[in-house]
Amino acid sequence: MDIAANHAGQPPAVSRRHDGPLVKLYDQALRVAEFVTPVLDLGIRLLVASVFFQSGLTKIASWDVTVALFENEYAVPFLPPELAAYLGTAMELGMPVLLLFGLGTRFAALALFVFNIIAVISYPDLTEVGLKDHQYWGLLLLVTLLHGPGKLSVDYLLGRRFLGGRGRD
Repeated sequence: MDIAANHAGQPPAVSRRHDGPLVKLYDQALRVAEFVTPVLDLGIRLLVASVFFQSGLTKIASWDVTVALFENEYAVPFLPPELAAYLGTAMELGMPVLLLFGLGTRFAALALFVFNIIAVISYPDLTEVGLKDHQYWGLLLLVTLLHGPGKLSVDYLLGRRFLGGRGRD
């Protein structure tokens, strides 16, 4: 123990013992995870964004059918069918773009998470497979909401630029 360091208010020097094979394996696993995590974050964002965006494109491709579905099939609470159709389509086309670029990512993930819940509640004829799909998308949105967009995002770059180099994941 270094007594002089303790009197100066410094912690004692820590001697690094020889790392065993398990410690080295652990360190390698951490390095791989640090590399892979941003790619997985991006992959999750791209997957969820593509699902919702494709749905929005389908809605605008045949607007009359979309409005008819909102009038006859979807029971969106508290909204007139045509307004629900416009808002739903706007959500499905706008929020995925934010997810794609990782801009306002947590906001977009939360908005799509709530939208996803409303979609499940509003469509009483949803099949078991459809419900599982919505659960899967909801889980992936929660990952993005709770973990953040990752380093491959505009949010991260803006955080580094405007938060003094402390980009947030």
